[in-house]
Amino acid sequence: MMTAVVKGKTLATLINWLTAPLSYAFMQRGLAAAVLVGIICAVVGTYVVLRGMAFFGDALAHTILPGVALGYLISGGARDSLFWWALGTAVIAALGIGAISKNSQIKEDTAIGIIFAGMFALGVALISTVRSYAVDLSHFLFGDVLSVSSGSLWLILIFGGFVLLTIAAFYKEFLTLSFDPILAITLRLPVGLLDNLLLTLIAVTIAVSLQTVGVALMVAMLVTPAATAYLLTHRLQKMMALAALFASLSGLIGLYLSYYLSIASGASIVLTATAFFLMVFIGKRLHSIFSLHRMEV
Repeated sequence: MMTAVVKGKTLATLINWLTAPLSYAFMQRGLAAAVLVGIICAVVGTYVVLRGMAFFGDALAHTILPGVALGYLISGGARDSLFWWALGTAVIAALGIGAISKNSQIKEDTAIGIIFAGMFALGVALISTVRSYAVDLSHFLFGDVLSVSSGSLWLILIFGGFVLLTIAAFYKEFLTLSFDPILAITLRLPVGLLDNLLLTLIAVTIAVSLQTVGVALMVAMLVTPAATAYLLTHRLQKMMALAALFASLSGLIGLYLSYYLSIASGASIVLTATAFFLMVFIGKRLHSIFSLHRMEV
């Protein structure tokens, strides 16, 4: 009888722990945004991981900072308008980095590094002109998912849906381009156009994710869930599904931890995604060691 009472109290406590944050509208919007952004980043991130574009994704996230900062200054601090500045800057920066990387006499990573550092410094310089720049810079760098408005949530849904539908429409072409670029050329696929389309999709993904995890942590959401899934499967469809699952769980768990531990939401989400990666990585290593030991025995 006592055991049943204890179990009942434990269950009630757990239910209260899960439902208490949902009484706040900002928490509901934050959870929805975290899950949506997680799925979008995970799906796009599979191509980032497979094509070794992690540094490009990180650089692109940082290069949009000047545009966002300029938009912030022009709009007088209105955050709802920042998405459009982020989107426009991200697309221009993505196509610009792609063009310079292909046509430059210096190596691709060097060109990306130069643009990345210069644009990020420009963004910091613009933000520093605001008297309260420390708070504003923190918002840009690390995100603020709990301040997502209904309008921002609709923008995430609409543009995120566009990204996912585009990937579904060009799934076979992106698959060929990611695993066998030579075959893509042999099949006379429009490789240049597809590359630019993928860069644009990455740019849109970064723009819709800006408020959730911010500039500094963006690459983690693009890479970590996809890398975790890659440890478990090399089939693209399954990898996308697993990455979306890990990213969604990271968003949910991370936001709850942020709420109860009073830590930055973006950092909490990324740390949760990193914890998933470490668990899978260590689990795979232990499985390999035990399998090797059994074979030797």
